[in-house]
Amino acid sequence: MTSPTSISIVRPVAALALAAVAAGCSRVREGVRDVVERPLTPHARYARSLERAGLDSTALGREWLAAADTVLRAAHAVTLPHREAGAYVRDEARAVGWRVSLRDGERLVARVRTQGERTTLFVDAFEVEGDTLAAFAHRATATEDSATGELVLRLEAARSAPHVIRLQPELLRAGRYDVELRVEPTLAFPVPAVGPAAVQSFWGAARDGGARSHEGIDIFAPRGTPVVAVVSGTVRSTSPNRLGGNVVWLADGTRPQTLYYAHLDRVIAVAGQRVEVGDTLGFVGNTGNAMSTRPHLHFGIYRGGVGAVDPWPFVRPARGEPAAVRADTTVLGARAELGSAAAVRTAPEDDAVVVRRAAARAPVRIVGAAGRWHRVQLADGTAGYVPSAVTRRVVTGDATR
Repeated sequence: MTSPTSISIVRPVAALALAAVAAGCSRVREGVRDVVERPLTPHARYARSLERAGLDSTALGREWLAAADTVLRAAHAVTLPHREAGAYVRDEARAVGWRVSLRDGERLVARVRTQGERTTLFVDAFEVEGDTLAAFAHRATATEDSATGELVLRLEAARSAPHVIRLQPELLRAGRYDVELRVEPTLAFPVPAVGPAAVQSFWGAARDGGARSHEGIDIFAPRGTPVVAVVSGTVRSTSPNRLGGNVVWLADGTRPQTLYYAHLDRVIAVAGQRVEVGDTLGFVGNTGNAMSTRPHLHFGIYRGGVGAVDPWPFVRPARGEPAAVRADTTVLGARAELGSAAAVRTAPEDDAVVVRRAAARAPVRIVGAAGRWHRVQLADGTAGYVPSAVTRRVVTGDATR
């Protein structure tokens, strides 16, 4: 596997120039913001190279460029964590996309492993800001992990919004990939001795008879339990106040936000102190207006220009393990037909939206596998998931065409 930052376009461009049949000239749109922004992403540089070589006027070249745009709005809505195996073939210029919901404070991690001939896979993440093509704002590109050879993409959500992860190989390549999409917190947990199960009061809960709402989370623990820095940063203040009692204000050294620790029994951090993740700031108590409650830490996050934000997504643990791929992966890339009529769904879930009802014996290409589902592409280009049991009638199994 080659790094997307060191892509060589000579072989695919030359091969396409010889193999593709020229059609009417049609310049590529410049709507997606990863194409028009600077610096260009590896995917955008490759697209520009096709244009400069005049290959955007060939059938396969136009198909590749169009697929990159189309898949953004047609991405499969999946629930994280998600694992999927897939294949790409020489005679088709395809892209695949997954649409996920991210909350402010969460980090998306995508890992892609490849099999087959050396090729470049472009893996990019976009924040969805609207319905037009220009509303897909590029946020991150996967790079190769030198230790594992995997492509790894990491993205911290700038706000709560849908995001699309797009995967597309360079032209005239065949191979397989395994992708794993996970979400994890961006901050450590502030009371590691008890963990997330100790959170018993969440953001928005009524306070003072409904006069105000809770601007944080409460983590209950025995008095004296250590409270730690959840990020590297600088202690801004340790001055007590009426509501919070003994408190610590910690400026996040990476993000424009300040972390608030309240009701501490005792504080050992001092203003101006530089701390690292895991350093003890103080100890759980019930000072301030918490004297009538059991000892706990009130933990809050305040962001400049915004105010308080829900801290739970920032510290909530990762959401378990993705479902294992149980569908047959030996048929990936193969042409097949459905053994019975089937609903083609937007996601590998029984209650996912049905995008098409396909008749028995409908021809399909099996392009992916997730859980007990196959992702298929119909003859008209529609893509979606069907139970793998209905794709048993494979008519060709050559995934290297």
